[in-house]
Amino acid sequence: MFTFAPSNADVHKNYLNNIGMYLDTKEKKEIFKKHGGAEENTGSPEGQVALFTYRISHLTEHLKKNRKDYGTQRALQLLVGKRRSLLDYLKAKDIERYRAIVKELGLRR
Repeated sequence: MFTFAPSNADVHKNYLNNIGMYLDTKEKKEIFKKHGGAEENTGSPEGQVALFTYRISHLTEHLKKNRKDYGTQRALQLLVGKRRSLLDYLKAKDIERYRAIVKELGLRR
């Protein structure tokens, strides 16, 4: 008897539909609207830092459950480095904007 086995694309599609992605376009637009000034302003340093912070928190939670996931660990380290570079740029360019985004996101204590 022949049984139907779904293709990889079907499994992936069903997996994403049932569980959902952790960051979809709606959430991204909300992040950029709140921190970048507008939904379309995706290139602002504040919006990028906020997006990186969201992703960093998600990956940190993942690594708490899966401590041997070295690929995710490397991705997390790269994201932290990118965020640090953007924050350094913002600090050199406009210290008030830097202080505002750090306070808003709670990055420094």
